Amino acid sequence: MAELGVHRILLLVISLTKCLEGKKLLADFKKCGDSECESKVLATRDYKGSDCRYLNFTKGEEISVYIKLAGEREDLWAGSKGKDFGYFPRDAVQIEEVFISEEVQISTKVSKLILVIN
Repeated sequence: MAELGVHRILLLVISLTKCLEGKKLLADFKKCGDSECESKVLATRDYKGSDCRYLNFTKGEEISVYIKLAGEREDLWAGSKGKDFGYFPRDAVQIEEVFISEEVQISTKVSKLILVIN
């Protein structure tokens, strides 16, 4: 079952990567809290993004957060809801679960994507 979740996240990352090809970085840094860079939030309002890079959701939906942008764009986080993955404004959500108390800031320019095919 956990393997299915990993595959879903991998597919989401691949689809987001394809969408972002040729687009400028939204921020130079991102903040991660744990090795999985994940936390849970609850949508406090409806949100409709301007393009495929953004996650659409309605008030009350639970979202898994994987990236918190830092630097010039601290207003954006990235996460998933079901099969959908994208950026969203951090002021549109309320933190539901906190997994760590300290965040680490890393460059968004360095990305490692490993594709494992069984």
